[in-house]
Amino acid sequence: MQLIKGDSLQILRDLPSSSVDAVITDPPYASGAASSSAKKASTGSKYTTKGAINPFLDFEGDCRDQRSLLQWSSLWLAECYRVAKPNAHLLCFIDWRNYPVFADAIQVGGWIWRGGLVWDKKNARPRKDGFSQQCEFVLWATKGSVKVGDNPLYHNGVYQCHPHKGGRFHQTSKPVDVMEWLCNVVPKNGTVLDPFMGSGSTGVACNNLGLDFIGIEMTDYFDIAKQRLAA
Repeated sequence: MQLIKGDSLQILRDLPSSSVDAVITDPPYASGAASSSAKKASTGSKYTTKGAINPFLDFEGDCRDQRSLLQWSSLWLAECYRVAKPNAHLLCFIDWRNYPVFADAIQVGGWIWRGGLVWDKKNARPRKDGFSQQCEFVLWATKGSVKVGDNPLYHNGVYQCHPHKGGRFHQTSKPVDVMEWLCNVVPKNGTVLDPFMGSGSTGVACNNLGLDFIGIEMTDYFDIAKQRLAA
């Protein structure tokens, strides 16, 4: 297991080519606001229910518009493509607002887009005269073809899990159960790279499944991830 604190785009450039079996990550995708001014607000104000107490640290990089998100994402996705082994998987969280532009960024970065998975959070956000917002999405891509045989599982494209299961360690944390669902696509004893490690849920999932892990994080959440993984 390797944990690195710093800017992922810079650090990725120093990682060896063709060295990881999967990239599984939850980058800041600048979606928690409906207007340009609200998008530039703190992450705590965007991702905390109105009136609720926010016990989590704010994080950077979540105020980009769609054009800058496309350009920035294309850069780090291209570096991840270089670092990934042939046939490696990419699984990356996004929400409905930036789903289209992120699908473009994945392909600009060189990956072959394979489709989208659904995380059903089970705690629906009702919308008057519309459909509830209870899902988050994971875009799936590969470096080249899908290699069949090493891990012959039929993976579910929809996974139900309450977002607070197992406790929260981050404003936009993902449950370890969800990360294990995604990590099941990784070959036995494989290596997973998470360039936006946050509080370390991907690393905990890898540890539970016997996978090696490389995590990068530039914010103070690095220390939280380090403590969780040490435990």
